[in-house]
Amino acid sequence: MIQFLIKRLIGLVFVVIGVTFITFIMGYFAPGDPIRTMLGEHFSPQLYAQLRHAYGLDLPWYEQYWNFLVHLAHFDFGYSFKTQGRPVWDILKDGVPVSMELALWALVIYLLIGVPVGIISALKANTWVDTLNMGIMLVLYAMPIFVFCVLVQVLIVFIDQETGANWPVANWGTPWHYTWTDIQFKLAPVLVFGLAGAAYFARITRTSMLEVMRQDYIRTARAKGLPERLVIYRHALRNALIPLITVTGVTLGFTITGAFLIENIFNIPGIGTITVSSVLDRDYPVIQATAVLLAIGVVLGNLLADIAYTLVDPRIKLE
Repeated sequence: MIQFLIKRLIGLVFVVIGVTFITFIMGYFAPGDPIRTMLGEHFSPQLYAQLRHAYGLDLPWYEQYWNFLVHLAHFDFGYSFKTQGRPVWDILKDGVPVSMELALWALVIYLLIGVPVGIISALKANTWVDTLNMGIMLVLYAMPIFVFCVLVQVLIVFIDQETGANWPVANWGTPWHYTWTDIQFKLAPVLVFGLAGAAYFARITRTSMLEVMRQDYIRTARAKGLPERLVIYRHALRNALIPLITVTGVTLGFTITGAFLIENIFNIPGIGTITVSSVLDRDYPVIQATAVLLAIGVVLGNLLADIAYTLVDPRIKLE
């Protein structure tokens, strides 16, 4: 186990380097000049040269990239172009808890709704229960997330007008606090994000369960007279969960930093909103920092999935 973790952590270093290099090259060769954009009407040749030197943009690209890696090794993401003199981490630190909270609650809905619906549909395959469940999940899965968000907001406004409930349609409230006011802010985006992902998990779970239920060892367990509940939960479900764990691990990393549309439509001050704003402002240090966080999240999600394999099936050895 220790050797496996060391290998994965070493691999994480190379993944981060690869992601940062691609992000840096895309930003370096992108059209436009972030310093000129930042100065706007206050542009002057002298001030322009000073800022380029202050940010190290007058160096060759390989020296700029090397300096970025050196600072990254010290957990320093540099300074924002848009807000001069403000560290990038100072911009991100308020958004990280918000995005993590949104992602973790969405993941809970993925698992609590998607997995049971998938299991029930597999056990009732080709019946009206399966058709109804998968029909609903297919609609949720196929609907673009931005359309889903707007429909929910319109529904909330309609309910507010009819009942006077005054339910908020945007913002997030206080991270990791759950007063009634905070819950009102968080419920709609969490449900939208969670139900969209639950549809995908339901389809994965159903497919995996159907494949396992057709295996010879399941027929053997039934032939031995084992109770159906024992066959399903001890033999079928344990093996069906393995591909689901893989999907969960990958999804976890992308969910934490990838809720761009959700955060922007609901005006949630998370990493997604910060990233979109940084792209529009050509704030490359912030863009690189969010790319690094995404890479770390995906790798750590895969690492947790590999560890979870051993919990589901102790016969699996990590090497």
